[in-house]
Amino acid sequence: MKKLIALALALIMVMSLGACTVTNTDSTTATDGKTPVSTDGTGDTTAAAAPVEISLWTYPIGKWGDQATVNELLASFSEAYPNIKVNVEYLTYQDGDDKVNTAIEGNAAPDLIMEGPERLVANWGAKGKMVDLSDLWTDETKADIEANNAAVAAACKWTDGAYYEYPLCMTTHCMAINKTVFEKAGAMQYINAETHTWTTENFLKAVQAVYDAGYENVGAVFCGGQGGDQGTRAIVNNLYSGHFTNEDFSGYTINTPENIQALETLVKQDGINFDPAIVGGDEITLFRNGTLQMAFCWNIGEQLKSENAEAGRTNNGDEIMFMAFPSDDNVPELCGGIWGFGVFNNGDDAKIEAAKTFIKYMCDENPTAAVKASNFFPVKASVKDVYAGETSETVMNEYSKLSGFLGAYYQVIPGWATARTEWWNMLQKVGAGEDIAAAVAAFDTNANAATAG
Repeated sequence: MKKLIALALALIMVMSLGACTVTNTDSTTATDGKTPVSTDGTGDTTAAAAPVEISLWTYPIGKWGDQATVNELLASFSEAYPNIKVNVEYLTYQDGDDKVNTAIEGNAAPDLIMEGPERLVANWGAKGKMVDLSDLWTDETKADIEANNAAVAAACKWTDGAYYEYPLCMTTHCMAINKTVFEKAGAMQYINAETHTWTTENFLKAVQAVYDAGYENVGAVFCGGQGGDQGTRAIVNNLYSGHFTNEDFSGYTINTPENIQALETLVKQDGINFDPAIVGGDEITLFRNGTLQMAFCWNIGEQLKSENAEAGRTNNGDEIMFMAFPSDDNVPELCGGIWGFGVFNNGDDAKIEAAKTFIKYMCDENPTAAVKASNFFPVKASVKDVYAGETSETVMNEYSKLSGFLGAYYQVIPGWATARTEWWNMLQKVGAGEDIAAAVAAFDTNANAATAG
């Protein structure tokens, strides 16, 4: 009897040990990269989650191009998801596209990339290189974003129905003037300082006044490349209510009397010079150092910069005033910038899920810090008071007046890369004195040919 009792006790002990043991094969890593998930129905999560290492390439979107700022964001992410390691590479707009395209061709694309729909959706996504992020676009997310601006969701979705971008932040592109110089030249009388708007007629009068005050280079139509070309498109399209594309983004509509008239006006205007040696970034530098008295390549990020002087000031301390582009009806249509994340399809499911976890953390779980790093505005209506208490709060609130002028996000039109090249080539021809109508017609032909593929 004693032997039977001892044997029974031994069997009970063995069974108890077996019930408390979970091997690695019985547990898997949660798709959020944070907590191991049991698959045996016991709820046990003692097995450690498998570490995943992913790469993030980011264009210089505000302080997302600043290593110290990004390191702070990554530290916060790492605390929440310690098993995901993120390696960052910082791109520039001068050679970033070449680096990414070379990486794609060499099967070495990053797992994550931060940029806008014109690259993530209309370029790499349209070519089948990106992961469809539709699972992140819940009904709640769509409603939250569309409550802020309906154009954002549409811009992140390609014609095949896939969402190739999950957005974080946005802004309205604009132009800027040296207010101090404009005041000295008596040109502020042509500006509605309350709304930051002016008509085409008053814009031309203001430029003439500054020119007559002794400033030979008031503004430059830069055309050395595609950098900042949203500014040159906006000044041309707005002067006489022209458009860059048709309403359904299926074709380019530059070859119209309105756009031709705008180019003719810019060529004739004293103080406006076409410069094939510079791009948007160069124009900003020349504006800040006083060589130019206005900039066509501007946004809130530039307004808040304080690298060489106090924010909102030129290098010598003159006051900078942001402005909507002039329009003949005083209702401009401004280009918008939308930035967020895309995931390259590198064939590794674990990395894809880790990349999605990173996106959800930055855009959904910790959006305030991520948006603030961009120096732009949140895409979600629910993300409020990002800059509350910051020194930039007053400027951000004033700048938000331009959001009502935000036009359609046409940069997702097919053939976009070709059209951008054709655009600055056309501006160079116009600036060199070639026939404007012929240059515009050539752009129209070449750009529209690219929409076919």
